[in-house]
Amino acid sequence: MRSLSNKRLASKLTIKNKYIMNIVETAVNHGSFKTLVTAVKAADLVDTLSSEGPLTVFAPIDDAFGKLPEGTVETLVKSENKKQLTSILTYHVLVGKIMSTDLSDGMKAETVNGKEVTVHLKEGKVFINDAEVVVADVETDNGIIHVVNKVIMPA
Repeated sequence: MRSLSNKRLASKLTIKNKYIMNIVETAVNHGSFKTLVTAVKAADLVDTLSSEGPLTVFAPIDDAFGKLPEGTVETLVKSENKKQLTSILTYHVLVGKIMSTDLSDGMKAETVNGKEVTVHLKEGKVFINDAEVVVADVETDNGIIHVVNKVIMPA
């Protein structure tokens, strides 16, 4: 599941985090989640993701947002698209502390936006719908972050 660059990412997340920062603070301080943090702010979800939790977040790295069609992010963060952006972001969040060892192939989990994601285990890798978990089990003081390589879009 972890390549050399993913091991570095996991190491940075753990070293900077030390379980004293919440999900948002961890994302802000890491630096590989600038687009996600911008989107979370635009959707007014900072307080939600900073709450006591516990929450599990499938956090797309900046490169994941870069895979979206050109102009998508810029359009979504506009105030008139807040509802759609909120729906997409909350599709990446589960209530509860869910470690990678809690996941099983074919498992379905309800997201905060009310729709389900499906877990797939393939060749030792974990996928949430079609997004690969590239770094798993980053602990924060209010939950878990699993870093994913794609933005997961609700159906």
